[in-house]
Amino acid sequence: MKALMKTRSGPGAELREVAAPEPGPDEVLIRVKAAAICGTDIHIYNWDQYAQERIKPPMIFGHEGCGEVIRVGSRVRGYAVGDLIAVETHIPCGECFQCRTGSQHICERMAIIGVHTDGLFAEYARVPMACCWKLSPGTNPDLGAILEPLGVAINGLLKEDINNKSVAVFGLGPIGQFGLAAAAFWGASRIFAVEPNAYRLEMARKLVPKATLLNPSQGDEVKAIMEATAGRGVDVSLEISGDSKGIKHAFQAVRKAGRVSLIGLPSNPIELDLTADIIYKEVRVYGSTGRLMWKTWYDAQKLLDSGSFDPTPIITHRFPLENYDQALSLAGSRQAGKILLYP
Repeated sequence: MKALMKTRSGPGAELREVAAPEPGPDEVLIRVKAAAICGTDIHIYNWDQYAQERIKPPMIFGHEGCGEVIRVGSRVRGYAVGDLIAVETHIPCGECFQCRTGSQHICERMAIIGVHTDGLFAEYARVPMACCWKLSPGTNPDLGAILEPLGVAINGLLKEDINNKSVAVFGLGPIGQFGLAAAAFWGASRIFAVEPNAYRLEMARKLVPKATLLNPSQGDEVKAIMEATAGRGVDVSLEISGDSKGIKHAFQAVRKAGRVSLIGLPSNPIELDLTADIIYKEVRVYGSTGRLMWKTWYDAQKLLDSGSFDPTPIITHRFPLENYDQALSLAGSRQAGKILLYP
């Protein structure tokens, strides 16, 4: 089969012909229909510190995807040949304290598809039964490929109820765009979208017309939010940029006794005024990673099934797997939404 591999330490990747995998007793083998590029894949492709600390070449990367089951392992139950599945990234052990108390997505012995095991940038992939989300027959595989990142936004947003609450989303990459749409669906009363990139702001304007767009390169977004909320600040800050200024401003823009969900991953240590921005304000802070297995997936499916949100405009580019170099370069340019690869 064709597979996009990290064959060695250093920037880049190679398209190779390799043997198709065989599923284990608790795995299914899928024919990959669509795979999405994530920021993690860009880290791996560029071979930055994140990748150097986690990736052991040679391996196939890619972890957001959708495929058709073509073979099932001997112990697999609930899945059959012909089923269309979306893939959950985290492989839980099922036995540790976290797994046994409802937090499989932060398993103590976590492995991640496309990081610690071979991934989805290939014609075929084996997927643990514990990581399969069955899709309705006839589902567009493109939607299946983006359920995973949609769930990242939903998990951070729904740490608490947001109905009739004001929400500020900092960072409007694909996950930020999903966060905007989810905030509107779950009843946010006022939505602020903060992003310095004009391309992404325009995408947000079309996706959620009622959102107030704020470009921090053209004005003080915290001041604008405070003025629009009678000096109190928003009920919820959803921080997805991972940028040091974005993180600081997310705390400054939230009201006293408000809530901040941190999703974006900063590259460097962040300095915060804990006294002024958290302690004296009694702000509740949530770290948020991945998706709750499987509550977040039910929430994401509910959003798609509602018909009130069409995520396909967030998918701005589609490439055959052979054009991976162009696709990954574009994904890192911030001049694109979600990018799909087709093996």
